[in-house]
Amino acid sequence: MDNYNQPLPITAWAEADRPREKLMEKGRQVLSDAELIGILIGSGTRKLTAVQLSQQILSSVKNDLNALGALTVQDLIKFPGIGEAKAITIIAALELGRRRKEQEPAKRTKMLSSKDSFEFIYPDFMDLQYEEFWIILLDRGNHFIRKINVSKGGVAGTVVDVKRIFKEAIENLASYIVMCHNHPSGNLRPSEEDIRITKRMKEAGILMDIKVLDHLIIAGREYLSFIDEGLL
Repeated sequence: MDNYNQPLPITAWAEADRPREKLMEKGRQVLSDAELIGILIGSGTRKLTAVQLSQQILSSVKNDLNALGALTVQDLIKFPGIGEAKAITIIAALELGRRRKEQEPAKRTKMLSSKDSFEFIYPDFMDLQYEEFWIILLDRGNHFIRKINVSKGGVAGTVVDVKRIFKEAIENLASYIVMCHNHPSGNLRPSEEDIRITKRMKEAGILMDIKVLDHLIIAGREYLSFIDEGLL
């Protein structure tokens, strides 16, 4: 008869109610404090799920995360189901949150011209003897998000996959793309393929609402900007 009174383990919950699955499907913001702590501790007891145990811990500090952060390992292991390892995990997570709150946001790189983009990406092309193709991803305020090497080739060219570029842009929530590749020959003149891929990227960007801001061709310490030359 006791089995009827025991809670269902989290693995038996509806998938939408499981904290890990809910985070993956709906984002971390929708999870309650108890669900987030439940993810940290991973398991509960025979009588309590991880989330219920987390609710019990939070209730003991009146759901005050600052008060929770003041608890010691010895305080936490008083709760049945919380051993030293779980207590340390909770304390470490709260300490990271505290440090994040204290830390000043880093100044983000902003790119407003072809020169800005060139100076930023040039070190990645310095002294290369073969072609590489990179993209710089920017947010709506022209702030740097990420730079990605999307292709490596030979001395005469490299293959560019438009689908992969936009996949990266979408996954990184980019609003703008700056394309960059080098000409080891030292010739800054765009090839027919350079012009073709730029046109394809621009057209795809219109459909995806992700604008191609520029395409830089880099040769040594010099560069050609498609936007500066009226080619984009």
